[in-house]
Amino acid sequence: LVEDLLPCPEVLRIVITQNVDEEVAYPSDPRLDVRRNAALRGYGANHNTALADATTPFVCVLNPDIRLQGNPFPALLRSFDDQSVALSAPKIVSPDGVTEDSARRFPTFPSLAAKAFGKNDGTYSDKTDLLHPDWLAGMFLLMRRQVFAKVGGFDEGFYLYYEDVDLCWRLRRAGYQIVQDRTVAVTHDARRESRRSLRFAKWHLTSMARYLFKTRRI
Repeated sequence: LVEDLLPCPEVLRIVITQNVDEEVAYPSDPRLDVRRNAALRGYGANHNTALADATTPFVCVLNPDIRLQGNPFPALLRSFDDQSVALSAPKIVSPDGVTEDSARRFPTFPSLAAKAFGKNDGTYSDKTDLLHPDWLAGMFLLMRRQVFAKVGGFDEGFYLYYEDVDLCWRLRRAGYQIVQDRTVAVTHDARRESRRSLRFAKWHLTSMARYLFKTRRI
């Protein structure tokens, strides 16, 4: 991912948070700022810390399992010509080219129950190039830095999962728009740990319950 980002002229700085102790050989570039945690931290805490000293107008949250298909930033930055837009993201596709369900409607207890029984899962079927969904998955989020700070960044009460839903919910409540530009795509090699690991599944269910109670969507 770092090697994909470095040729993009819009990328002025890359903050890498190593949440686990491992040896990684990074390219030599002055734009890289590698930070190694002494102990495991959650998704929201890691990103809030990484973005705390940012000074650029826009910041981007990226999962390490994202690969770029060319430079997505010129198209995504055009989304912000509309001053009401606070967050923009590309279409997300799997390694075999299938579009992932990264744009969704806000979950409620009834909608989650329907999904569990194989009914409407909250995704959008719109074929428009520019979609304005309720929320966008957190593997790639380009945001106005000042607006991100204004709404308080990520809620660190979510250790893992639903931080992205909650952030988009708060942006929407503050009157901002969210855009997915489907003319731009990046590849996501998802691990889907919550489907294989009891620990990750517990985090998923705990975060789901916290979001539902916080937003009164029971």
